[in-house]
Amino acid sequence: MQKDAIDDILDQWSEERPELDTAALGVVIRVMTLYRSFHREATKALEPLGLELWEYDVLSALRRQGQPYALPATRLAKETDLSSGAMTNRIDRLEDRSFVRRSPDKADRRGVIISLTRAGRRVIDEAIRFRLDAARHSLQKLTRSERKQLAELLRAVVLAIPGPD
Repeated sequence: MQKDAIDDILDQWSEERPELDTAALGVVIRVMTLYRSFHREATKALEPLGLELWEYDVLSALRRQGQPYALPATRLAKETDLSSGAMTNRIDRLEDRSFVRRSPDKADRRGVIISLTRAGRRVIDEAIRFRLDAARHSLQKLTRSERKQLAELLRAVVLAIPGPD
């Protein structure tokens, strides 16, 4: 099997500290390296639409809900793993671009419902195709079976991570 730069790092540690088991570090460094690469690819894929990745994330969370493409702001923050302050800032910016609108939450006087506008739905429906193409391109060297196996292994790792307390 071909070696990568991470193998070189692990080999160096093994020479310097042979008593250490570096296998887990090899996995973590590779996942972090992949994250950076995938993030660059996703960002680049959205450029033709003038869309930032964070905008895609918020619009995607709304679009995936189905009709009426809306969520309470607090749930939207949770869906995108953001604090309420960060979500407020992002909603403001998406509202400025006419991609979302705020309305009062009839079930909670203090709450706000965030919903996609027509422009927001148009852009996210186009953006998902760009994102899927970028994801396929990033994994093009893997067979369908390898992609499925990798997804299952990564799911197991994600499920093993403790949630926030």
